Amino acid sequence: PDAYVCPITRELMHDPVFASDGHTYERDAIQQWLISHDTSPKTGLILDSKHLVPNFAIRSAI
Repeated sequence: PDAYVCPITRELMHDPVFASDGHTYERDAIQQWLISHDTSPKTGLILDSKHLVPNFAIRSAI
């Protein structure tokens, strides 16, 4: 399902995390994105925080 696919890499996630935009990304992909961006890769809006939280629900479902 699309919920298991990272919107950055378009690949199945192995370590899914929530970003402050409420979307889930592969940890490595969003960390690389955040090095040079302050915006959400999905919405283009400025992120409130660069803090990432594990998405255990998606991880256990994959």
